[in-house]
Amino acid sequence: MSSNTPSLPNAATTLPANAAEVTDGAGDRVGEGVTTIKDAVIAKVAGLAVREIPGVHSLGTVPTRALGAILDAVGNADVNPGISVTTGDADVAVDITLVAGYPVPLTALADQIRATVTGAIEGLVGIAVSTVNVTITDIYVAEEPDDNDVA
Repeated sequence: MSSNTPSLPNAATTLPANAAEVTDGAGDRVGEGVTTIKDAVIAKVAGLAVREIPGVHSLGTVPTRALGAILDAVGNADVNPGISVTTGDADVAVDITLVAGYPVPLTALADQIRATVTGAIEGLVGIAVSTVNVTITDIYVAEEPDDNDVA
């Protein structure tokens, strides 16, 4: 059994404005099969979208990032720490937990995350997004070089 599954975009991929449009006439054909998109795929789309936003330092909490590092080390890198998806009959809800970079305005960051994730999921997956809940657990502050080391 072979599959012609398109690969997901990476953080550097820019999609055309008409990426969600059906262009092969498939919308006119009925009864040719069922498309199932797993929650993990929707979570991956959300995670890729969030990682493109300036001001997002990392996804998840310290324990979830540690678990992700362990799973990555044993070869299971499909985990999306900090992203939780709940699908309903006609829509999806997304919960995102992250660490923000300092000095990014947090409410503006959360609004941008909501807009970006909604657009990515609705555009790539084709399912409506009912809510995007954003939880910011920490703020990352870059370490300043220590002036005591200068002679």
